[in-house]
Amino acid sequence: MAEPPWLRPLGAALLALAPSVVARAQAGTALSPSIRVNTTVVLVPTLVEEKSGKVVYGLGADAFRLTDNGLPERIHVDDDLDTTPVSLVVCLEKGRTSALEFAKFARLAPLLNLFLGDGKGEVTLVEFDSQLEFRETWTRDTDLIQQDLNALEPGDGGAALLDATGYSIDLLEARPAERRRILLLLSESRDHGSRRVTAPELVERIGTSNTLVLSLTWSPAKAEFLDQLINPGSGSLMALAVLAANAMKANAARSLAVMSGGEAMSFTSERAFEDRVAELASHARNRYMLSFHPTELTPGLHRLQVELVADMPARVVARTNYWAVNPDGVQAKDQKEKQ
Repeated sequence: MAEPPWLRPLGAALLALAPSVVARAQAGTALSPSIRVNTTVVLVPTLVEEKSGKVVYGLGADAFRLTDNGLPERIHVDDDLDTTPVSLVVCLEKGRTSALEFAKFARLAPLLNLFLGDGKGEVTLVEFDSQLEFRETWTRDTDLIQQDLNALEPGDGGAALLDATGYSIDLLEARPAERRRILLLLSESRDHGSRRVTAPELVERIGTSNTLVLSLTWSPAKAEFLDQLINPGSGSLMALAVLAANAMKANAARSLAVMSGGEAMSFTSERAFEDRVAELASHARNRYMLSFHPTELTPGLHRLQVELVADMPARVVARTNYWAVNPDGVQAKDQKEKQ
């Protein structure tokens, strides 16, 4: 049977979703093997949006220009994604200041149907502080997710964002290949305490995965400040200063989204939280799926650039890189240069 257009890349070494995985997540032991793939076709999820926020539909392959490490590539475009079943991981931080956001998280479950579509979609929930917890088996019933969200309990002072992201990607990579894979990351912007997945390892993992990462963050300093307005006895000026200083450092959540071709948004109020989730869902379901066979398979990180051929007032949000793991790539390059 021919490969469906979204089945890329091939040959990943994946996690099996067994009870032992959940036990190891709760115990804090190593969870995530390094995913290695032979890249035959690269998928590039791409959103085209007018300045007004209106999504641009109906573009064909001739409307896009895509380069791989500066080399133009011949692309195929699939824009009929609503019929493709979705696997969605909601990866939710419960450590550090996140307890201040629990009331907003409780509004999430009904909005998940905007991602899942016509009933063929599935969702699971991962919670994390300094440790990871696989909270819910794959389900189509968002009421089960609602029960989990209603039962959230504050975690510890950690937020192992990189560990949780790597684990969530492995969960998605273990799903059937014909499914679209989406990771909705609800967290602070920075990592606090990851021990099992390093930033370079996660760059490679996202680069070899077909997971679309969507990041929705809050400001820890702002959350603490708003909480002090309501509860003046809590927190301290020193704690606020530390949180403000941390906010100046690198934004890990945004970087993860951008690398995958996803988006990063933030929220403060409950209304803004709901609006941002709905917007991310709409954009996730209305992306073009560009694909191409790389002409140059040198192993390592490849930089992608997607542009519109026509000069039109629209922004393009697309995957920025992928990771080629093909032992024959260097040999193929050498042979090509000799010819």
